[in-house]
Amino acid sequence: MILKDGNMLKYNLSFFDGGGEKTEQPTARKRHKAREEGQVARSQEIGTAVLFIVVFFALRTFAPSMYANLEALFRFSFVRLSELGLVYDAEYMTSFLTYLFMQAMLVAAPIFALTMVSGVVVNVAQVKWEPTWKPLKPKFSKMNPLSGIKRLFSTQVFMELIKSIFKLIILGYVVYSTFMDEASMLPSLAVMDPFQAFIYIGNVIVDLGIRIGFYYLVIAALDYFYQRYKHNKSLKMTKQEVKEEWKMTEGNPQIKGKIKQKMREASMRRMMQEVPGADVIITNPTHYAVALKYDREVSSNAPIVVAKGVDYLARKIKEKATESGVEIVENKQLARAIYNTVDLGREIPPELYQAVAEILAYIYKLKNKH
Repeated sequence: MILKDGNMLKYNLSFFDGGGEKTEQPTARKRHKAREEGQVARSQEIGTAVLFIVVFFALRTFAPSMYANLEALFRFSFVRLSELGLVYDAEYMTSFLTYLFMQAMLVAAPIFALTMVSGVVVNVAQVKWEPTWKPLKPKFSKMNPLSGIKRLFSTQVFMELIKSIFKLIILGYVVYSTFMDEASMLPSLAVMDPFQAFIYIGNVIVDLGIRIGFYYLVIAALDYFYQRYKHNKSLKMTKQEVKEEWKMTEGNPQIKGKIKQKMREASMRRMMQEVPGADVIITNPTHYAVALKYDREVSSNAPIVVAKGVDYLARKIKEKATESGVEIVENKQLARAIYNTVDLGREIPPELYQAVAEILAYIYKLKNKH
């Protein structure tokens, strides 16, 4: 704006539309597009916590059978390796080591399987099953050094730092409390059988892992709700964005209005084309007009309403009927009753049979006289 002294005064029109602030909740279309891009609310901490619990519970459950299988595998290995000459046979050693590796994998298979299944279940439970390959596509914007520096001082980095501190505190507390609980047993380890000491230490480690996993679940739950909040906030839209998206999904109101108008005009033209074939036009006489046709080949039960209208449309129906030589009969109550209760292309109801039959009989009588 130019002032009287010739200076320019700048003003911001954004004050009139809320400053372009993203105050509106994201639409379903915005959420769907974000999901296609791989932008979902997901907490990695849940996967870590569940992994701890599942792995150490699996170790507690399968440890006896795994120990027995490994012991049998070692015995078998020592027996075969003690055979003279076979150690220097390259082909034999290759197949033998392959066999040992496969057997070791089978022993560890329950742990691997549970780990994989738990990872898939945790991720599907958080974001549901809708795979997309777009997050795997390289984005050169992520390689920008300036963007990387900005991310170093972002809120996300600060939150990750807080989570890391909490995890260290929890880890230290769990290790310390476990050590204090088992401190009275430490002197007895010196006089224990090595195998018993190994089992005892293994049980302590398993219990420690499970406890860490359950404590991590607390952090994971808090992190999950924070990730959902952050994700929803990042998808928020301005009022103008909501309007534009509504236009894209629902269509421009002006265009939709024109389409509806064209459809009404086409429907009216089709209806007016049916008027010349009608048997009678019943009016009230100025406001309502209903065109009836009784064709035994189309409907053997009752006459059909082929056209109807009020005011302007009623006048056009009567003009068309006059041009086509269709009889017009005035019956105020019947015209209003048919207009209000019968749709286009439908038969009149039984309670109107008598009144309409009398009018049709009168029309047929007039036609026979001519």
